[in-house]
Amino acid sequence: MKRVEPASRPAKLNAVAGAPRRLLVRALATLWLALAGLGVAGVAYAVDPIELEDPALQERYRALSHELRCMQCQNQSIADSPVGLAGDLRREVRELLVAGKSDEEIRTWMRDRYGDFILFRPVFAARTAWLWLAPAVLLAIGLGVAVRIVRRRAALPTDDDPADLQEPAAGDAPADRERVS
Repeated sequence: MKRVEPASRPAKLNAVAGAPRRLLVRALATLWLALAGLGVAGVAYAVDPIELEDPALQERYRALSHELRCMQCQNQSIADSPVGLAGDLRREVRELLVAGKSDEEIRTWMRDRYGDFILFRPVFAARTAWLWLAPAVLLAIGLGVAVRIVRRRAALPTDDDPADLQEPAAGDAPADRERVS
């Protein structure tokens, strides 16, 4: 069996102790590079850089383009979607605004052409009533279940009841013990 000399022991310990430090430096460098990459990737490039001449029209255009859903992406507004269909819808909204249509007329025109799904906030109608009422109904059901659970738990006997923990007296016979005659 080879014996380790005391003089070489600190060098080995230093080499082993340096390994976590190198690992930490590598991890921090990787984290820094990842965050730098996210910073570069996070730069927002405009999907629709066209500006209208009238600032009021531009504000209406931005508001409408954020209210209308991209029919291809389905989770993005036409303002945020880079697909061609969203570009066509943005162009139509722009043309309708320049033609002098009101916001409600544009919403109605889009809804007539694409259905209620194009609106992020659908109108309250018989077909869409469940969209508006379902959250309230589910919240009421959840509250009812929570109240029922709390009431049942409050009615349960506790294990820490001091009357249950007392030892029976010497002369007291337990009710379940058989009598010997």
